[in-house]
Amino acid sequence: MKTLSIVLLSFLISTFTFSQEITGQWNGALKVQGTQLRLVFNITKTESGYSATMDSPDQAAFGIPVTSTSFENSILKISVSNANINYEGSLGDDGIIIGVFKQAGQSFPMNLSREEIEKVGVNRPQEPTKPFPYRSEDVIFENKQAEILLAGTLTMPEQEGTYPAVVLISGSGPQNRNEELMGHKPFLVLSDYLTRNGIAVLRFDDRGTAASTGDFSSATSVDFATDVASAVQYLQARPEIDKSKIGLVGHSEGGIIAPMVAADSDDIDFIVLLAGTGIRGDKLLLAQQELIGEVSGMSPSQLAENDMISRKAFEIMVKEQSDDELQSGIKAYMTQVFRNIPAENIPGGMSEEEFVSAQVSQLTSPWMQYFIKYDPAPALEKVSCPVLAINGEKDLQVPAQENLEAIKAALAKGGNTNVTTIEIPGLNHLFQEAETGSPSEYAEIEQTFSPEALEVVTNWIKEQVK
Repeated sequence: MKTLSIVLLSFLISTFTFSQEITGQWNGALKVQGTQLRLVFNITKTESGYSATMDSPDQAAFGIPVTSTSFENSILKISVSNANINYEGSLGDDGIIIGVFKQAGQSFPMNLSREEIEKVGVNRPQEPTKPFPYRSEDVIFENKQAEILLAGTLTMPEQEGTYPAVVLISGSGPQNRNEELMGHKPFLVLSDYLTRNGIAVLRFDDRGTAASTGDFSSATSVDFATDVASAVQYLQARPEIDKSKIGLVGHSEGGIIAPMVAADSDDIDFIVLLAGTGIRGDKLLLAQQELIGEVSGMSPSQLAENDMISRKAFEIMVKEQSDDELQSGIKAYMTQVFRNIPAENIPGGMSEEEFVSAQVSQLTSPWMQYFIKYDPAPALEKVSCPVLAINGEKDLQVPAQENLEAIKAALAKGGNTNVTTIEIPGLNHLFQEAETGSPSEYAEIEQTFSPEALEVVTNWIKEQVK
């Protein structure tokens, strides 16, 4: 799972009320964990005031609607409670807004201006560049059940013939076809490596992201599974694809979705789980929280307190109850939590209302409700095709040993004996060679995908499609 971070900005819903002077386009850039994230606010005048949308060009996300803002005495204040975001800046005579962007207790300087900001390059030596020694085709296919169109890229070897193929399934959060995050494009690197080795690859933008239609914010892993099933149907209709040799490669949450699809279909011939999970969502998040907290330098007492708070919230969430009861229960609990936080530890100086609203919005979202309660074991028990599950030894988001053992046990319970599990030393959640495994390292590491991991995955797939 990807931790909630500054890059997960496509959940924002916000409206703006500005004075006439601030209509138009405002450009800013956040510098987070060694990478730059450009943001653009597009403000227009309406009959009742002003409205705005936000773009995140580096995430290929455009036209994001936005919600609560004030502009008085040259001070611009933007609050996005459901994403725990606040921005405050002062508009100077030079036309520059000098301000600070805050999220989840972290502060980042961000100034806004009319001048467009150029993308800052980062060194990513593994990213392939054109011309490619294979065919690359932008495609669109339909999920008829959801009535949405999914846009992606299909890469195939140059030579004529039929080829084995895989569908790449991204992790949590709105991802484009390259699974782009922290300046890296893991799926671009993986698809390039596989295609150079004779395997066709279909990767696609998540629903409601980049060029795909649909609503991401209301979807759960079950909905994403129907998108993947539609991708498989699309491959089956392509004459270049060997219909008897189609597999799934899922990363993180994608490692939950792949078994869902394989359990319900005879058309999946193998699956690869890259940092896939084998334990229930609430248990995974508690383990993730502790490991990342430890590497971030939190004290044992802080770790214990965080664990207690999260466990109680998850206990409320897993009860059988109506949406209204869930909202009420989480709101009451988070109000109690806020009132017990020392004033100096309140995230970003938030008010009680802002804190509680942010927590309720996050914890009661359709995706989070589903993920917290979901146990991958029953789906894994129904998977009969060959399975490769690999994790990095330094993965702090999906701990390797616990999850690989759970995956292996569930598959064995279902009678699947064609199972390979591998823990690769020194690799993090993104399969980079890492020092600590902390998410804060992701952007700083030049490597996008370990050559050892690429080779393990490719060689195993080749064995399955002989």
